Order: sequence, then structure tokens, then C-alpha cells
Amino acid sequence: MTAPPTETPVATPVAGVLAAAVEALGGERRDGQVRMAEAVGESLAGGDHLLVQAGTGTGKSLAYLVPSLLHDSRVVVATATLALQHQLVERDLPRLVEAVGDLPGVDASYAVLKGRSNYACLHRIREGVPDDQGVLIEAPVGSMATKVLELRAWAEEEVESKGSGERDKAPRHTDREWRQVSVSHRECLGAAKCPFGAECFAELAREEAQRSHLIVTNHSLLAIDAIEGVPMIPDYDAVVIDEAHELTSRITQAATDELLPADVDRAAKRSQRHVEGDQAMDLGDAGDALRVAMGEMDPGRIDQPPEALRDALVLVRDAARSCLSAYPKSDSSAEADAGMTQAKGSVQELFATADRMARFSEADVLWLAEGASGGQSRIPPRLCVAPLQVWGPMRDKLLTDKVVVFTSATLRLGGDFSTVATSFGLKATELVLDGPPVARTDDVLPWRGLDVGSPFDYGRQAILYVAKHLPPPGRDGLGKAQLDEIVELVDAAGGRTLGLFSSRRAAETAAEEVRVRLPHLTTLAQGDAQLPELAKQFVEDPYTCLFGTLSLWQGLDVPGDTCQLVLIDRIPFPRPDDPLMSARQRAADNAGGNGFMQVAATHAALLLAQGSGRLIRTTEDKGVVAVLDPRLVTARYGRFLSASLPPMWTTTDPDVVRKALTRLAAGSA
Repeated sequence: MTAPPTETPVATPVAGVLAAAVEALGGERRDGQVRMAEAVGESLAGGDHLLVQAGTGTGKSLAYLVPSLLHDSRVVVATATLALQHQLVERDLPRLVEAVGDLPGVDASYAVLKGRSNYACLHRIREGVPDDQGVLIEAPVGSMATKVLELRAWAEEEVESKGSGERDKAPRHTDREWRQVSVSHRECLGAAKCPFGAECFAELAREEAQRSHLIVTNHSLLAIDAIEGVPMIPDYDAVVIDEAHELTSRITQAATDELLPADVDRAAKRSQRHVEGDQAMDLGDAGDALRVAMGEMDPGRIDQPPEALRDALVLVRDAARSCLSAYPKSDSSAEADAGMTQAKGSVQELFATADRMARFSEADVLWLAEGASGGQSRIPPRLCVAPLQVWGPMRDKLLTDKVVVFTSATLRLGGDFSTVATSFGLKATELVLDGPPVARTDDVLPWRGLDVGSPFDYGRQAILYVAKHLPPPGRDGLGKAQLDEIVELVDAAGGRTLGLFSSRRAAETAAEEVRVRLPHLTTLAQGDAQLPELAKQFVEDPYTCLFGTLSLWQGLDVPGDTCQLVLIDRIPFPRPDDPLMSARQRAADNAGGNGFMQVAATHAALLLAQGSGRLIRTTEDKGVVAVLDPRLVTARYGRFLSASLPPMWTTTDPDVVRKALTRLAAGSA
């Protein structure tokens, strides 16, 4: 007799669920998306790390979300930008869950998780916090008062509507205004002490994450949780890292600390209200010593710290330790307790930073950052410390414990994955490219690389033009030859130009030249307005040029005729005086490697690939990427950089390019 069928549902294969999702969402099958989804599923199930390069238009979000929902344990998805995080949580995941959430084997629960300062703090909003003199601040005064009151009202509305209280959903505001309604994790009273703990947006977000199968977060929070060992995310064993080309820089940022004498002064002043002895005064004196030591130094990397700086950092560290020891365990009132928690948190942070700097570890890079003017305010000089490299901590504290899938449109540099894999902590000598996995041991972390291609025909849709006839770029910015070339190209394109420049001065110089010589076009420069407003005007008016610096290179999505020319003024090598990059390059040389190729050329290749990627965003887009730096075709490293770019048709003939741009402009008019 035939046995009755089992009632236990069999997990739906990745390809089947993906097909169901694509059909329900009204899409079409994409071979690259299917290959990626199946590879991600195999990686999550088999425990091997995976690097997937997926070009724009592949649909990579769906390709990793489907196998993540099918995985038998919790998966964390980490993005670099709030824009992608917002897209996943507000658009991709809700639509996917609606399409396939009821299929067998799919766990459709998900949550978003951010750092505590990204949520409004109800205690700060309702009770205020004591200022440096112990006076309760109930509402700020001055021009920002109205905006802060608006933020407070919005937060109360979020409580009533059971909203998330997340910063990116709040009314428009500045960083300074948001600090009036939020706290850092060191300033937080904690759910047990806070009278509003039951309503706390940050705590509710963590509870929701604890109940969820999929957690969407960011690179920085992932780094704090996995690498720094501060528990921020519920237990998980698998991670998908989107926008992975930014991972090392984001982790570096998260692990970078700064120290200003003003920070020491502020912590000492706050402590005076809670510490009865002379410890707060001693901390203030240590801040004075630090100010004097920094004043005697020139900006730049600190390889051999002067004795005055060594002594000052030790003074700050020891004074902060003594001050912490003098704090009482608790205070009698909730108001005073809040002020003490915030004050003590500032001293704890000060101690940790000074202690790190005072060690002068070879694993860190220390430098004095030059002060600068920023609008109406001035940024003072500050000591900075950052890790010399992050691949070691990534390997030891993330890759050995979790299964990690890295994905981006830019992971193959110089034609293969080894450069990026090494920067993640996956040794290039253990490369398994599009092949069977190898056994995992204590010394070997097996991984595979997969390039699923792009739906775009770059050879037909795009031209890479390298202005070989121009002189190499100099230190003095754009010369007459470069400016003439820019004007001629923009004129041929009839506007429709995104200019990506290596410095703010170069962008402004080029913009002014185009305004004078091509007054019939609208030319915008970064700084003329907020970036979203500039991008909006650029998209709406095809006869517009938008010139900016590195912050425009990534994340700007302008499909269609509005962008038919991407101008890049020079190969974006890091500045020779960049403290961290120069230290990493020197360390690579000392280890027997090629520091220029491993650090400077890799940095440039990533930015070039991302900048070039602004041109083709749909299968209908056409245009030119113009690089005004002849070294791309004349220097030995040019081949490595070119191999990192999309496979565009390449020319060095300016007449060919101008005619092509003219035809494109005529067809779009």
C-alpha cells in the first residue's frame, strides 16, 4: 500500500520562488538574476563566502532577498546608503512578501535596524536634558526652535500612530536640530531606567528585529556588532552585504575616532556637577595640555609623536579614568540621573579615544587634521585615529563566524575578484573562481566569485573616450587645454552632462568656464543648492550640466536623455598627503607588495567604475564617458584601471566623440 503523502511542506527551490515573485510583480525572467539567486542560495546553504558582481538592471535585490527568505535561519542584509535601505524596506520587501509570503518554506518576517541616534528619544523630547551648567533645557532658543518643536510634535505623532520614529521619516532638519531630539547609545538611560522605555522607538525596533527572520541594517552597525563586539543585532549566522564596494571605507569610518581639546573641556564641565573631588578640574587641565601640544604641531600623519603630545594624551586618559571612578553609581532624581548618564557617557568616550591614541599602536594611523571653515562655522583642528587595515578584523571577527555574500555592480577590479576579496580578508591565493568550493579549515576561508553580467550592451550603448592628446593633469587644477576640451564636449552634447571632478575647485572652475562660453545652457555646480534639488533640476531639464565632486560619484541615478555625457577630469587617485591612504600604501610596500597598485590604483579603479556607471542606467540609454586624463591609456597601470570599467567601445579620437554626441543630442531634441 502506498504511504500517505507527508504533511510537512517541502522548501520551495530558490528558482521557483524567484519565478513566482517575478511573475507576480509583472517582471520578466533575467538570466543573470536567476544565476545570482541560485548562487546566493547555495552559498547560504553550504557555508562558503560568495562575491557576486551584478550590473545595474540585473535586479540583484530580489536575487538575494528570495534565497534569504528561504534560508533556515536569520539573515542580515547590510547596505551602505540610506537610499538603498529605504528602497528595500519601503518597496522591495513589501512587494516581495505580498507576492510569495504564503509559499511553503518562505519566512517573510523582516525588520529594519539602525543605530540608536537614528531614532527620536522620547525622554529627551519630553523631559529635556541638563546642559553643562545643570539647567534643564525644555526647548531650544533661536532660529532652530520652531524646527525642533516640529520634530518633537512629529515624534509624538509617531507614538500615536505606532510609527518607527526613524530620522529619515522625520520632517526636513539639520544635524544640529536632530541632536536636540536624539541621544547616542552612551547617553541613553537604558530601557530599565527610562520612564518611557516601553514606548522607546529604538527598543521597539530591536524587539521587532528579534522576532524577524530578515534584518535590514547598514555597514556601520554591522561593523560595530561583528567587529567591535558591541551587541547591536540579534543572533544571526548569515550576512548579505550590498554595495560591498563601499564596505572597507564604511568600516574604516565606523572605527575612526576623533579628539578635540573642546571635547575634553566639555566633558570636564559636565562632570563638575556630579563629581565632588578635583577629578573634573584635573580633566580640564589635561585638555589645556592637549591644546598646547596640538598647537605646536603641523597638520598631517604622526609617525613619531612629539613628547608633548605623548604626555598630553596620557594626561587626558588618566584624568578621564579618575573622573569616571569618581562618578556615583546613581542619582536620586530621574532628571539628575539623565544628566549624569549623559555626562558620564562623554567621559567614557573620551577615555576610550585617548587610551587608543596614547598606545600609538602600529595597527592604527594617527594624524592631526587641519581646521577648516564651513559656512558660518569653523571646524577646529582635531586628532584622528583610524585602523591601518580592516581586512584582519573582518576575517577574524566576521568571516570566520558567519556566511557572507558580497554583492555590488563593482567587485571585479583589473578583471578579477582577487583585489577586492583580499581587502575583505579573503586571501587571493585561495581564490576559487566560478568553481567548486574547497574545505573550510582554520586557515582557509573558501569563497567563490561570480559575475552575472549586465542586461546592458555597453559596446553598443556607450563610448569610452580618453583624451590622449591632452597633457597629464597638474597640481594646479584644470589648465586651458582641459577647459577647452570640456567646453567642446559639452557644446556637442547640448548640455546633458554630468561632470565628476577630483576637487571642488576644479568643478567650480569648469562650471564658470562653461557658463561664460556656453551661456545658452544651464550649468549647475555643487554648492549652488542642496544635492537633491540640483539632481531634480538636472533630470527635469536636458539642457543642463551638473558639475560636482566625489560625493556625486555614487548613488546618483539619472536614466534617459538627461545624461548623455559623463565627464571625469582625472584618474581619482587619493591625495598624496592623505594620512590613512599614504600609511596603507607604505605598509603594503614594507610587506613586499606594490603599495601603489594595492591602495592607490585600487581606490581609483573603484571610483572610476562607479563614476562611469552613472551613464547607462537602462537598456535604452546611450552616451559617452569622457576621461580627460591621458594616463588611462599611456601609463602601465592604465590597463588595470580600464579592465575595471564596463566593456564600452573605446576611442581616443575627439572628432569621433564630438560627432557621436552631436548625433545623440539631435536625436533627443
